[in-house]
Amino acid sequence: MKLIHTENWNRKEHYDFFSKMANPYFGIVTEVDCTKAYSKAKENAYSFFAYYLHKSMMAVNSVTELRYRIVHQNIVEFPVVNAGATIARKDGTFGFIFVNFTEDFFKFNEQLQDEIKSVHNSTGLRLNDDDVKKDLIRHSTIPWTSFTGLLHPTNFDPTESVPKITFGKFNIRDQKKYLPVSIEAHHGLVDGFHLAQYLEEFQRQLNQ
Repeated sequence: MKLIHTENWNRKEHYDFFSKMANPYFGIVTEVDCTKAYSKAKENAYSFFAYYLHKSMMAVNSVTELRYRIVHQNIVEFPVVNAGATIARKDGTFGFIFVNFTEDFFKFNEQLQDEIKSVHNSTGLRLNDDDVKKDLIRHSTIPWTSFTGLLHPTNFDPTESVPKITFGKFNIRDQKKYLPVSIEAHHGLVDGFHLAQYLEEFQRQLNQ
């Protein structure tokens, strides 16, 4: 990881300003057109969840600011961030998973399916050292319903710097499928411009 020297950092004043707040997180809720991605996943017998999660990770890693983290009071940039996610069980509970990022969808999906099996064969949250890592993005999916707003639990820790992305059940309008997306990040590290960059690249990835 790369240490950001904040003395000459163009975000120093932004970081100092927002870090003084009890909750420096901000976010937006929107949707992306997943019509082509859904069709491709189904045509190739891929898990749609696995497919769009990988596309999200491709987009996340394309935005430098989404790889910034606060580590021991320092600002660092990770060269790559990985995928954390929640996986539902049949009993209504869920467990956490961690998947190392690779641009190779098949390798990514292989890891993901192993993690999903581990959740289904376990109980509880599956808390481990992966859950305290900084080099990840926390993903959640609410596949049972769509949404136009979302509220995350928080401990109001201004040093918490891992962004959160949540997906919902897609809507169908005018014969197109739209996937709800919520994304939150520490405003000292990330602005709306950077969230827009993520969403633009995510849409591009879904359209490929």
